[in-house]
Amino acid sequence: MNLGELRGLSIEELGQKETDLRRELFNLRFQLSKGELENNMRVRAVRKDIARLLTIRTEKEKGAAMGTRERGNENA
Repeated sequence: MNLGELRGLSIEELGQKETDLRRELFNLRFQLSKGELENNMRVRAVRKDIARLLTIRTEKEKGAAMGTRERGNENA
């Protein structure tokens, strides 16, 4: 997953993407336990994608909160 793609998504879209990735991770773990998974590194890649996504979502949420706070201070 590309960072540029993730940064272009809204907070709601990031939440949906997180749900999709967590579902994929669940399925990969299930396949791994049954011995059906051919590419074990995919589990690691999906976990890292989830971490990237959560980092960007947190940055956006904090940025939105800071923007609201700064706008509030300008009016005072």
